[in-house]
Amino acid sequence: MFTCAGRRVELIQSFVRAARTLGIEPVIHVADVEPYFAAACIADASHRVPLTSSPDYIASLIEIARRERIDLLIPLIDLELQALSEARERFAEVGCHVIISSPRVVRTCGDKLSTFSFLTEHGIAAPQTWLPEEILRRDQHQFPYFLKPRWGSASKGNYVIRDEVDLQAFVPRVPGAIIQEFLPGTEYTLDVYTGFNGLPRCVVPRRRIEVRGGEVTKSLTVRHEGIIRTGVRVVEALNECVGLITIQLFLRSDGQIHVIEINPRFGGGAPLAIHAGADFPRWLLAEWLGQDVQIRLDQFRDGVMMLRYHQSFFKEGVPNELE
Repeated sequence: MFTCAGRRVELIQSFVRAARTLGIEPVIHVADVEPYFAAACIADASHRVPLTSSPDYIASLIEIARRERIDLLIPLIDLELQALSEARERFAEVGCHVIISSPRVVRTCGDKLSTFSFLTEHGIAAPQTWLPEEILRRDQHQFPYFLKPRWGSASKGNYVIRDEVDLQAFVPRVPGAIIQEFLPGTEYTLDVYTGFNGLPRCVVPRRRIEVRGGEVTKSLTVRHEGIIRTGVRVVEALNECVGLITIQLFLRSDGQIHVIEINPRFGGGAPLAIHAGADFPRWLLAEWLGQDVQIRLDQFRDGVMMLRYHQSFFKEGVPNELE
């Protein structure tokens, strides 16, 4: 079952293909708060669940897992990760394995101020990060800054602060914000496969060429040894990872690498890495079945580009519930 499945059609299809190559005919369940969502059109069953912030969210997923005999649960957005990580044992009691890192890892990655502290503690370069009140007390500034939610995802609430007017205007708009130094450079996303033992076994750097609504729409795989080593260092320092870890960083013109975010889940651009030869779904399912999987750290094709476009599903006879 894929939770908060939304539009993650490509990723789900890659799991179906992977299962079939392993001789499994998968039964795919998807869950979302919305009554209609694209991923439901390719699933065997779909389930409407409460908001991730609801106290009933986890209980509803556990009940679905028990009733439908779900073997694996794969979460897809940041807002549900902490609760799912802390409930891993409850899912295990009904026979469902949640592909999620430890609560400590999820907590460190979910709080961007904690992420900065973690990276700094382990000697991994990151943009200097402050709470807004620290910046507002300054008499002199080094603009621009970058403002974003301390707990957030999909680039919502992100702003470039170019002067004092921006600072006074945007800080009140984003409750619970952090402010970072603005780093010019080329942005990359890394897909780091850790399987079930927490070790970085494959790292795929993807250069972010175009992003719309927080989701990458144009991207290119790049074999860059320094970036790959950075991905290894981050995951080794985290130490309790499961599945796929998504890391965002900037490569500056002078060659410096600064890590800006860590998300312990499948990222929206993961289908590019999968298409380029890093078959995360097949590796994950094979390991879950107890098979030994041999993986190279750079097991992907360099220079593979992804160009995304919208595709539509059509449903007939849907009642008009919006009036």
